[in-house]
Amino acid sequence: MSTAVVAAVTLPLLMSPVVSAAGREDDDESSRATRLYVPPPDRESYRQVARLAWRGDFRDSAGLLAMVRTPQAIWYGDETPEQVERLVRRTTLSAAWQGKLPVLTLYNVPGRDCGSYSSGGANGIAAYEAWIDAVADGIGDRQALIVLEPDSLALLPSDCAAAADPDPAGQTDQTDQTGQTDPAAQTDQNDQADQNDQADQNDQTGQADQTGQAAADEPPAAGEQPAELPPLPDAHASTAPPAGSAAPGTAQEAAQPANPQPTGPQPTDPPSTGPQAPGQQSTSPQTPAPDPSASQSPAPEPSAAQPSTLPELPPLPKPDPVTPDPDGATGTSDPTDVTDTPEVEDPETAARYSEINYAVDVLTALGHTAVYLDAGHAGWHSVSSIVPRLIKAGIDRATGFALNVSHYQTDQDSAWYGRLISSCLAYADEGGDPEDCADQRWSKRHARRWLRAHVPGDSSRMKHFVTDTSRNGRGPWIPRLGAHVDAEPWCNPPERGLGRRPTTHTGDPLLDAALWVKTPGESDGRCLRGTDGPLDPERGTVNPEAGEWFPEQALELVRYAEPAVGVIRRTTGPRH
Repeated sequence: MSTAVVAAVTLPLLMSPVVSAAGREDDDESSRATRLYVPPPDRESYRQVARLAWRGDFRDSAGLLAMVRTPQAIWYGDETPEQVERLVRRTTLSAAWQGKLPVLTLYNVPGRDCGSYSSGGANGIAAYEAWIDAVADGIGDRQALIVLEPDSLALLPSDCAAAADPDPAGQTDQTDQTGQTDPAAQTDQNDQADQNDQADQNDQTGQADQTGQAAADEPPAAGEQPAELPPLPDAHASTAPPAGSAAPGTAQEAAQPANPQPTGPQPTDPPSTGPQAPGQQSTSPQTPAPDPSASQSPAPEPSAAQPSTLPELPPLPKPDPVTPDPDGATGTSDPTDVTDTPEVEDPETAARYSEINYAVDVLTALGHTAVYLDAGHAGWHSVSSIVPRLIKAGIDRATGFALNVSHYQTDQDSAWYGRLISSCLAYADEGGDPEDCADQRWSKRHARRWLRAHVPGDSSRMKHFVTDTSRNGRGPWIPRLGAHVDAEPWCNPPERGLGRRPTTHTGDPLLDAALWVKTPGESDGRCLRGTDGPLDPERGTVNPEAGEWFPEQALELVRYAEPAVGVIRRTTGPRH
């Protein structure tokens, strides 16, 4: 279909009240939030919008159009230094002109994804450093929020051997969770836990509001989204990641042992020069380990001094995952879902830390960038496993860390996991041993006791984080038991939906932004699930290569979105 035909069919939709309402959906909290940049959509997405409209399927067409017009991250990887500098400059200049904050996902670390669906990366340290220098030159003195190298820390080179084992115990999806409990049951459980914990949360609120004030500030208001159809991106100048590059599956794909999990990237929305950028912290997805689903918990109550009635807490044993804690909430759906891969220091792993540290130093030196490091997701590493990796990678100099990139963990699980990581980092900064930190596998009651005893009195000293909500509306996918040799639950799982719309007004003092880091609608890869292919045995089709547009999945994300994609303007007034 020609560009002229696509424009002719799509333009009336863009100008209609139905799609106008859908297009503004991401601005429902804009009065107090940083406005995020909307990159030019994939050419194939507009063609799908046009095809749907042509055959009279206006609801799906409008929903899909609303999805691609929602702020989301732009992925960079595999370009030459000259190319990436030009593309990044173009993006940041466009965002600055609109008064919006661009979210950039950098995905070019050597040996990424353990050679799986999204394999690739720079050819050695020197090449990677030159590439990072080019990205920095492209950003210049403009604002940007950077999700740095999804899976780079959660899936170290030393983890790749375990990833090659098709039957390792407990790898979680990167966007998807293998060990997730039933969504309906989990919702009730979370609601009960939230009520039980409300008192703790209220006590924390006062201090939390001061810490998270940055996320509430709003940059200069930008004009409404243009009613005209934006020019389709040039096929040779697209900022979208090349097939098999960054958009779909990130490193965790390859590292997935017995219960493979998804990886992948997409959105966020913090820092700015005018309004203060969100708390500044880190990134993304893919590796081995099922994902436990912990109920959301309110912000911990920091306490400078341990209550005299509370004896010093020895490391608590992992609670029985089947026994609910007295507060009515369990730690995670199954502690065995969290995999702690022993870290073996080898030349490749040492080089990985050197590469990430270099990127942190170069990018944070720009002055108007927020840099978030990879911390996997709640169903992957334990807190005591990921925290030492973040420390070695330079988290002390970064804004924070990023969670759930290209994965499917629920917002509640990600928020709780993020709080535990942030608390453990603060504890370690004061000389504590990360091995003693509260873990997502603990019961909420025990974890909150630890937090009250060890969380810093000044929450501003704690690292912030961002989460990827692009595809977690229905939580992780639970494959049928024994249905596949290697379920790869992180790889194009069926019937997933869009999650929370991108915003920097999160209501959580430690959560700088909920972002669409992974580009919704782009494939995670072929997803062979332990077979010789070429069909995906779960879908019965040949999936597109990683990073390519996947029409069937794009429609699923719209149809199963939670919250739903609103494409019909509601009117008020008496009925006639």
